[in-house]
Order: sequence, then structure tokens, then C-alpha cells
Amino acid sequence: MSEGKPVKVLHVVGVMNRAGTETMLMNIYRQIDKEKVQFDFVSYSNKEGHYDEEIRNLGGRVITLSNTQSVKDLYHVIKQNGPYQALHAHTLFHCGVANIAAILTGIPIRISHAHTTLDKNDSISRKIYIKLMRMVINMASTKRLACSKGAGKYLFGEKYLRKSSYSYFPNVINYGELLNEREEEVSNFKREVGLEDKLVFGHIGRFIDAKNHLYIIEIFKCLLKKEPNARLLLVGEGDLKQDIENRAKDEGISESIRFVGVRQDIATMLQSMDVFLFPSIYEGLGLVLLEAQAAGVPCIVSESIQPEADVGLDLFSKLNLREGAEVWAEAALSNVGKKEHNRNFIESSFNTNHYSLNQGISKLLKIYKIPGGGVYETRIDRHV
Repeated sequence: MSEGKPVKVLHVVGVMNRAGTETMLMNIYRQIDKEKVQFDFVSYSNKEGHYDEEIRNLGGRVITLSNTQSVKDLYHVIKQNGPYQALHAHTLFHCGVANIAAILTGIPIRISHAHTTLDKNDSISRKIYIKLMRMVINMASTKRLACSKGAGKYLFGEKYLRKSSYSYFPNVINYGELLNEREEEVSNFKREVGLEDKLVFGHIGRFIDAKNHLYIIEIFKCLLKKEPNARLLLVGEGDLKQDIENRAKDEGISESIRFVGVRQDIATMLQSMDVFLFPSIYEGLGLVLLEAQAAGVPCIVSESIQPEADVGLDLFSKLNLREGAEVWAEAALSNVGKKEHNRNFIESSFNTNHYSLNQGISKLLKIYKIPGGGVYETRIDRHV
């Protein structure tokens, strides 16, 4: 690296939208000292990501590619925009492709990062691809990271979880801002969307199969029968949103549901909720669950949620999806009024579980072999 220039790290992602992994990366990127460390991002999408403009404003590059399996394309990107100290891949089994390109271009630190526990495509060709890429990943990566043991087992295979090159890396969040009470903002939001004096059950997540919005609709149907004052707040966008809106209309409950799209004021959204519903079919961890707990909101979660997501605040209720929507509705109602307001208790729990942003940044910069790290003082501004 040239004297006085920041060390460069290349992150390989799908697209930098407001989702768990991407939000964590942005939390980290905002916080590091850009004079010492700079991030670039390879995005496999022809659409502008929610965070792309902010990345460019912070001095990073967003480099768009279309062919996910092309080592050659990624090779040229690295050659044209490097040199890079590290390549950090977040793209499931595609991490193998990224690491081949990193080896060919001489990047010394090659990281594969596991963020999920399941791939819904179970075709024969996909299984063969997974087996081959798992071998490549384990041979080519100098470091393996996972947000949970389950995610690590899925990407690397169980035997590699015992290797010294594997590390658990928590989905760190800037929890400080979620601790701050936002009474005025919450009051204004509820008045704006008609949630005043209502029991608010909510969910934040992309409208995709894994998040199981159809099940949320079934739970809410049961809730409304038991508690007519209940309302459902759904935050996010995605390919299945229109389908979910149509199902709500078919069930005759759409007037009791608020679809508010992608929001930047996630702290306000969470503090507007009495109970958080998270019946995912599969998850690597669920960063939004950490945010919900930081905001003190009780969470009703599915059996697929990894145990690492529970930070020990007694805000976690885990149910099996097979128990049915009626049982989930009962559990949700029984958790109304159980929000945690003890700021010191919340903060202590996050630090004990190593979910604080500064702890995560310090660990990551050591992996990148960047001495001193260069971390700004923690801020509480947040974009989600």
C-alpha cells in the first residue's frame, strides 16, 4: 500500500439493500476511520442498492457485475480497483468463486462469511454445486466467519467448525441509538398511520419466502379474533409484498394492517411495537431481532432462529411453526406489557454477548491485519 493511503478491503455482496448483513456492514463502514480503512463493494445486481449512494459519499466504490460465476470478471475488477488487503465475501456458496479470484490476484486475506442456515433450492445440480463450492471455500479462504454455529455448519461443513481458521462473528449493531426513548417520534408516527391507543404487533423484513409473511397473516387473524384492538405493522419491501397485501384483503383484515415500506427510522418503528413477530422458515441469525431486543420489545420467534440471537434479556419466546397460528397468537398476547425499559440491563447484555459495534469493528480489523484499526467515536445516527 502507498504511504498515507488507506488500506482497502473489497466486500462481495448480492446488493447493498436494507437487510441484515448489509445493514451490519454499513454500521461498520460508517464507524471506521476512512483515512485508514476504505471499503469497496462488488454488487451482483443491475439495480441501485439502498446504500449505494451513501457508500459513494463515504468514499467507497460500488462495482456492479452481472455474471455471478465469472472468476474472470471479478479478477478484472480487483486488478482495476485494487490493490486490496482483504476480500470479504458474503454471498453464500458463491464465496468460492470470489476467493478463487482473490487468490489469482494475490489478495493475502480471503474471508468467507456465513450468514444463513438454508438454501431453498434442493435440486441435484444445486447439491453438486454446493459440494464443490464448499471444498473450494475451505481450501481458498484464509478465514471463515459465521454469525451463528448453524450458519457456519451450513456453509463450511461441521468438521471445519473445529478448525482454527473458523470464528464466530456476531451480527454487531449500534444498539445505543435503539436505547434512546423516542416518545414524540413514536406518538407522531402512530397518529400518522392510525395506531394510536392500539396494541401493535409488528415485523421488519423483506417480503421473501424465508420471512414467512403468510404465517404472520394467519397469526394476526387469530389475534384480531381475540383482541379487536390489535393492529399489525409490517416494515419492508420485496417481491412477495403484493401477494401478502392480496391475502390480507382476501381474509378481510387489510384495514387492520399497516404496510409502511422501507423505513430509515427503525428505532421508531420498533418502539411503536408491543410485540415483535418473527416466524422465519430459516435464518442465519436475524439482526433485526437484536435491534428489537435493544429497543426492549418482546420477540416471538420460530424454532429456526439460532440461539445466538437471544441476548439474555428474557424477551425471547421460541415456538415451533407446527404449533399453529392460534398458539402463536396466544403467546403474542401473553407478552403484551412485557417491554424492557432498563437501559443499563440492555447495554450490559449486549456487551456481555459481544454484540456492540466497537467490539465487532475491533475484531474485524484484526482479521484484516490493520494495526490500530482506526475507529471513530461511536455515533448514534443510523440509516437502515
